[in-house]
Amino acid sequence: MDFNVVGPALVLGLACIGSSIGCGIAGMASHAVMARIDEGHGKMIGMSAMPSSQTIYGFILMLLMNNAIKGQTLSPLGGIGIGLSIGLALLFSSVLQGKCCATGIQASAKQPAIYGKCFAAVGIVESFSLFAFVFALLLF
Repeated sequence: MDFNVVGPALVLGLACIGSSIGCGIAGMASHAVMARIDEGHGKMIGMSAMPSSQTIYGFILMLLMNNAIKGQTLSPLGGIGIGLSIGLALLFSSVLQGKCCATGIQASAKQPAIYGKCFAAVGIVESFSLFAFVFALLLF
C-alpha cells in the first residue's frame, strides 16, 4: 500500500469536513435571520461563508506536503502525523468559527451596527487556523 498520499489527503479531508460543518452552522443561522429581516441579506451570507477559508489552508498544505513527500524531504509517516494533527486543528477551528459566525449573524439582526465588530471574534478563531498552517510549513 502506498502511504505517500495519506497525510496530504488527511489534511485536506479534515479541513473540508470542518469547513462544511462550520458553514452549515453559520448558514442555518443566516437563513433564520434572513427570514426575519428585510435587508442586509448579503452580509449574513458573507459571514456564513467565513469557515470555508480553512479548506484553502488544507488545500495548500496538501499540495506542499505531496511535493515534499515526492521530493523525499518529508517521510510518509511524518506526512500522516502532520496531516492528522493540522487537519484536526483546521476542522475544530472551522466548526468553532461557524458557531462564532452564527452568533454574530444573530446579534447583527438585533443590532445591525455591530456587524463589523462581530468579525473580531471570527478573526481570532481564524488566527488559530493560520497558526496551524504556518507551523505546519515549519515542519517540512
